[in-house]
Amino acid sequence: MTSTPAKVLGLGALAGLAGLGYAAGIEVRNFTVRQVTVPVLPPGSRPLRVLHMSDLHLVPRQGRKLDWVRSFAALEPDLVINTGDNIAHQQALGPLLDAFGPLREVPGVFVLGSNDYFEPTVRNPLRYVLPDNGHRNTSSPHLPWKQLKAELSDSGWLDLTNTGGRLTVKGLDLAFIGVDDPHLEYDDLLAISGRAPADADLRVGVTHAPYLRVLDQYAADGYDITFAGHTHGGQLCLPFKGALVTNCDIEPARAKGLHRHPADSRPGDRASNWLHVSAGAGTSPFVPIRFCCRPEASLVTLVSRQP
Repeated sequence: MTSTPAKVLGLGALAGLAGLGYAAGIEVRNFTVRQVTVPVLPPGSRPLRVLHMSDLHLVPRQGRKLDWVRSFAALEPDLVINTGDNIAHQQALGPLLDAFGPLREVPGVFVLGSNDYFEPTVRNPLRYVLPDNGHRNTSSPHLPWKQLKAELSDSGWLDLTNTGGRLTVKGLDLAFIGVDDPHLEYDDLLAISGRAPADADLRVGVTHAPYLRVLDQYAADGYDITFAGHTHGGQLCLPFKGALVTNCDIEPARAKGLHRHPADSRPGDRASNWLHVSAGAGTSPFVPIRFCCRPEASLVTLVSRQP
């Protein structure tokens, strides 16, 4: 006769296997577009639809993910913000650009992430639920990041690698600032320091990884909103609790979605702004699992703030 502890262990093992099967077989392909509205434009402005893409970690065999990316054009965004980690394979660039399709004709900006630069490597799956250990993969072969930057720039998208730029979108003058990947410590905050342009209608900060040093500077310099990715929303989350880790120094409560920065600030506070973090849509090709954290892109509708 089976003892009660043995039954409990058996049921626990079955539940664990079921959860792993769901995470690896269903949720990782359960793509979604999350929608959020931010009151950040000058009073009287028309809404601005921003497609925020991040962390696709694309490999060529991912046909369902590619079809999902192709569907973004139907959202009819006014602006594309790409916060990096697009590719995870030497042959992924062509399929990625093909899937972007008409999006390349939409005004856009981009920065790169560590997984645009270097091929992914096998890693211990437990690292997805443990704090960042400081190790960075910079010894594996380079991915075609130079070609990626050239192709996106040729589309007219602004390369915000440790620099700024401006675009006019739907009659609005948008000022941008961006850094190279802070996770690799490639960011040069000194190069982009200084007050945000006062004559712009909207001031936007862009970074791959939402490290506090970057978020703090963007807010202090007067940027109205920051877009980031990198965290995967925690990737392996707990029901009701959410993310356990973020793979950077932002707290798990802000691993994805729309927040204020600093976290306890309110609209109108000095040295504060809005922060939007995308949970992204990818995983390591060696650990293709997500749990309680659907792969996502975001349609962020910017609307007028209160006069």
